[in-house]
Amino acid sequence: MGLPISPPPPAPAGLLDRFAAERVTGALSGPHGCFYFLDGAVYCIESTAAPGLGSRLTAAGKVPPQGWEYAAEAAGERRSGGRFLVEEGWLTQGELEICHLAALLDAAFFALPLLPGATSFTPGTAHWLGVIRPVSTTALQQATARRRALLDRLQPWAAADTLPVIPVGTRIPAATTRRQRRLLDRADGRHTPYELARVLGESAFATLLDIRLLAAAGLVQVPPPPTPLPRRRPGACLDGAPAPAAAGHTAPVRPLPLPDVFDTADPTIALLVRLRTALEEEL
Repeated sequence: MGLPISPPPPAPAGLLDRFAAERVTGALSGPHGCFYFLDGAVYCIESTAAPGLGSRLTAAGKVPPQGWEYAAEAAGERRSGGRFLVEEGWLTQGELEICHLAALLDAAFFALPLLPGATSFTPGTAHWLGVIRPVSTTALQQATARRRALLDRLQPWAAADTLPVIPVGTRIPAATTRRQRRLLDRADGRHTPYELARVLGESAFATLLDIRLLAAAGLVQVPPPPTPLPRRRPGACLDGAPAPAAAGHTAPVRPLPLPDVFDTADPTIALLVRLRTALEEEL
């Protein structure tokens, strides 16, 4: 049984809303990522925390590593790198749009929110990949808020986010999804969820969510919370006995599918997201 999902809270007005209203074109750089705008819509986002489109395509074997470099070189002043990938036959236009949308949403999760005092804007700057499918700032913020709410529901297992992933036991239950099984297969006690996402070419957000779900199911080790020191009563002294170890978070193994996290009134984008989810499950 999946987790109950409530509608995301409305995103507060901020830089993205202002840029959309002013229909700006250019690049907005923040502490955790760079947003590329065309007439107020976002068409590309780069974040150091999330695998980019190139990492995803090369990890999936869709585009050779040198092919991604060729596309960047061939883009030229026309910024047509995406078109080059399609014309070379490495991707169909549909595959490009699906994978690009997945990478854009993933990067947005880690690059938002933006604070005015920590950003810089360069008018007219464009990304070499070109405009594949712009996304409105409203839809982008709603998607990010919904994803954040999903991850927050698993806050008790947040300690697993930055630690090396250590599977518990050797058998992988059938209740896990294919992506979760890939994570458990690759986990070696040395790589963190972010590193596994890059190795596998997966969504960094979906990887964090899966790791927390696996930790909640008792399939991934999570350090116990720190044991508070016992209080000394007036006139009493500690007996020196060690405190009992705190129990880790465990739960029965159960299937927890990743829900659709991109609600939008645009039927085309909604279809792309459903196709993207199916494609990621098969890669």
